[in-house]
Amino acid sequence: MNSLTDLLNIKYPVIQAGMVWCSGWELASASSNAGILGVIGSGSMYPEVLRQHIAKCKEATDLPFGVNVPLLYPDIERQIDEIILGKVPVVITSAGNPRTHTARLKDAGITVLHVVSSAKFAEKAAAAGVDGIICEGFEAGGHNGREETTTMCLVPQVRAAVDLPLAAAGGIATGGAMLAAIALGADGVQIGSRFVASTESSAHLNFKSAVASAGEGDTLLTLKEVTPVRLLKNGFYESVRAAYGRGATAEELRSLLGKGRAKKGMFEGDLNEGELEIGQVAGLIGDVVPVATIVDRLLAEYEEARLRMRPLA
Repeated sequence: MNSLTDLLNIKYPVIQAGMVWCSGWELASASSNAGILGVIGSGSMYPEVLRQHIAKCKEATDLPFGVNVPLLYPDIERQIDEIILGKVPVVITSAGNPRTHTARLKDAGITVLHVVSSAKFAEKAAAAGVDGIICEGFEAGGHNGREETTTMCLVPQVRAAVDLPLAAAGGIATGGAMLAAIALGADGVQIGSRFVASTESSAHLNFKSAVASAGEGDTLLTLKEVTPVRLLKNGFYESVRAAYGRGATAEELRSLLGKGRAKKGMFEGDLNEGELEIGQVAGLIGDVVPVATIVDRLLAEYEEARLRMRPLA
C-alpha cells in the first residue's frame, strides 16, 4: 500500500485513463476488477449516456471506479449532477480550472484528482483542494499540455512542488516504465494507450489494430493553435501537415478539424479521415488483449525491472 492506493482504495497503484470514445463501462469495470482504478471517459458522452455507463459499471464491479471529466466540455454541470447522483467514488478532472467543481464534488464525498502538465498547474490544483495529482508528460496521447515537458522531467518537478498522492502519466505502458516513474517520485501511474488496445475498450477494432501495429515515430503532437493533440499519422494528419505548409490560420485549422472527427476515427473506425488520438508508447504495444492480461503483464514486468536494479558500486 502507498498514498495512491490508500487514497483510491485499490490494490495496485495504477489508474486506467478515462479516454474519449475508448473508456466505457466495460473497460472501467474490467480494470477495477483487475485491482486498479477503472475510469469512465465522460468527454464523449451526453449526461444521460454517462448515467447509463455509471449504472452498468456499478452492476459489473463492486470495487472503486472513477469518471474523467474534461472541464472545458459542454454539459459539465449536468455531468457533475449525474456523477453525484450515481455516487461515483472518484472523479478525475482535466482541461480546465479545478477550482470550479472540486469543492462541490468533495462535499458529496467524492475523491478528486486533477490532471496537470506542469508544476505550476500542480500547485494551483493543490490550492484548489484536490486530493491527488496526475502529471501528464508530452508523450501522452490525446489532448496534451502546451509545455511539451516529458514525463521524466515533469514527475520530479511536480513531486518537488506538491505533497499529494501523485500519479505519473504519458509514455507508460510497461512495468519498467512504472518502476521508473516511481523512482522519479510518483506514487503510481496512469496508463491510457495500452488500455485502448484492450478487448474491453470501446474503441473500434480498426483503431485498436492500428494502435497495435504502430511503430516508433508514428505519432505527433499537432494543432497547437487550436488545442494540442497527439495523433497517429494518417490521411487526416497529412491534411493538417499540408495546411501548416501553406500557412493556415488557427481558424482554418479549426475548420479543417471540424466536429466529430475523433468519433469518426476512434469509435467508428475510419482510419483515413478520422482523428486517431494515441500516445508515443503505441510503438511498444503490439497486440490487443484483455485488461486482466495487461495488468498481469504490467505487474510481472515491474518485478522483473525491480530485480534488475543493481548497486552503482
